[in-house]
Amino acid sequence: MDAIIWMAVGLVLVFEGLGPMLWPNLWRRMILSMVQMPDVLLRRIGGGLVVAGVVIYYMISTHTGG
Repeated sequence: MDAIIWMAVGLVLVFEGLGPMLWPNLWRRMILSMVQMPDVLLRRIGGGLVVAGVVIYYMISTHTGG
């Protein structure tokens, strides 16, 4: 199980790194626009991402027997 978690962390790092590597100007503008967002909106976005991740994890774990 530990190996699967580390693989997932590795994939997250790959996906997180694609933006600044391939589109640095677009990525920078996105980060600058996020700085100006109110905290409540950032929390909602973060919460939505957490819920999406939990749903994906649950769907994969129930369909693979994990």
